[in-house]
Amino acid sequence: MRTDALQIEQFYRTEQGRAARAMMVRRLRALWTGLDGLDVLSIGYGPPLLESIEGQPRRRIAFMPAEQGAVRWPGDAPSRTVLGEESHLPFQDAMFDRVILVHALEESQSPAHLLRELWRITAPQGRIVLIAPNRAGLWARVETTPFGHGRPFSRGQLSQLLGDAAFTPTAWSRALHAPPWAWACKDDRALGWETFGEKLMPHLGGLILAEAVKNTGALTPRRVRPVRVRLPGLEGSPTPALSPRRTRQEDS
Repeated sequence: MRTDALQIEQFYRTEQGRAARAMMVRRLRALWTGLDGLDVLSIGYGPPLLESIEGQPRRRIAFMPAEQGAVRWPGDAPSRTVLGEESHLPFQDAMFDRVILVHALEESQSPAHLLRELWRITAPQGRIVLIAPNRAGLWARVETTPFGHGRPFSRGQLSQLLGDAAFTPTAWSRALHAPPWAWACKDDRALGWETFGEKLMPHLGGLILAEAVKNTGALTPRRVRPVRVRLPGLEGSPTPALSPRRTRQEDS
């Protein structure tokens, strides 16, 4: 059973939630620049990140699994939220240039199957970022936040999942070194903890982030049942903008 979307939405209104968002956005902006004209998708619960990324993407779509439920996003514009089954993502092949998974992998019934579906909808040389609770961090041990539910991951486990789904990891990072308590996340304290943790305890961040690029030479995608979708937010040219080819050094 997935954490309800309304609970996750409420979490991001708390001190801990605001700190988590700020630290994830900080890392995401360091990884991804030049998103103008690209198609960006989040899987799980991604509005806090989608509305904070820089640049002018052509599309920003938030996919939320049916078991989790959905919230309307953005609140003051035509909805860009899609509700559906994670085992059959309702998108065309090679449609998205950038994909963010957050509050997704840890509670998936089949992470391997979800990543295979992700491979199908990602454009050639497209890039993804997995954000998951770090098995070695404190946040995975506290059930009062969404990161304390489901299965946490290590770098080795995520590496194995990505490799099996024909993604090549290009960068690794940790985020959210502040303890998962409100007093530690207030105001600018979270950034202080982040700076301290990055220098002295780099492997103990509450979240582990993995960027990976789609490998188009090692896997033939399986046949997927087509799903008809009619959404104003998905209208337009069916041809995705190709992702720029860039080499990234591993971020430990």
